[in-house]
Amino acid sequence: MLWKVDSPSEARGMKLTRRELLNLPNVLTISRICLTPVFLLLLFEDDWYLRSMAVVVFAIASLTDLYDGRIARTRNSVTEFGRFMDPLADKILVTSALIALVVGRIVHFWLVVPIIVRDLLITGMRLRGAYHGCQMETSRLAKWKTTVQLLAVVIILLLIGLQEIVQRFNWVVPLPLDGSWMPLLTNGLMAIVLFLTLLSGLHYFLRSGTSYNESK
Repeated sequence: MLWKVDSPSEARGMKLTRRELLNLPNVLTISRICLTPVFLLLLFEDDWYLRSMAVVVFAIASLTDLYDGRIARTRNSVTEFGRFMDPLADKILVTSALIALVVGRIVHFWLVVPIIVRDLLITGMRLRGAYHGCQMETSRLAKWKTTVQLLAVVIILLLIGLQEIVQRFNWVVPLPLDGSWMPLLTNGLMAIVLFLTLLSGLHYFLRSGTSYNESK
């Protein structure tokens, strides 16, 4: 079921205590949002070693997505706040990274625009569901999509960093990091992300109408 109707007790559970709000999974989720501007600031720094730190910050932020839900389930500390904010934090991190890659002319904008539009539409659906007392369940396909998005951005950032280090120190590496191959690699990865993003978006839209009507 895509939509889950909140019971009265669950609705009351939205009023979290400070202890519930600041449990470890929620802190990890919030930290992902807080690390996003840090990542962006480092990525656009003039010093190459600070730009290299951007991939470290992004990787740490991505790891919080791997562990927040897992910890919440194992510790039985799942909250409505966490269920809503976890995918939203993912979208803030990924969307910011994709826009930064477009601004840096690392990937084509037409590969990124549909991804951002899809995520905005899904976020709107979540808000609509929350307004009507329904919770939008994250599908397994959407979770895979997010994992691939994060992994693709990490790989692209690593390729960019490696290319800059190789050029700066005149290293010889058995990798196609010259100007002709880099756009093909980065845009190829983004094309895979786009395919999975549109596929998961279509999956949501096909299921949302029927599931929402059944839950009312």
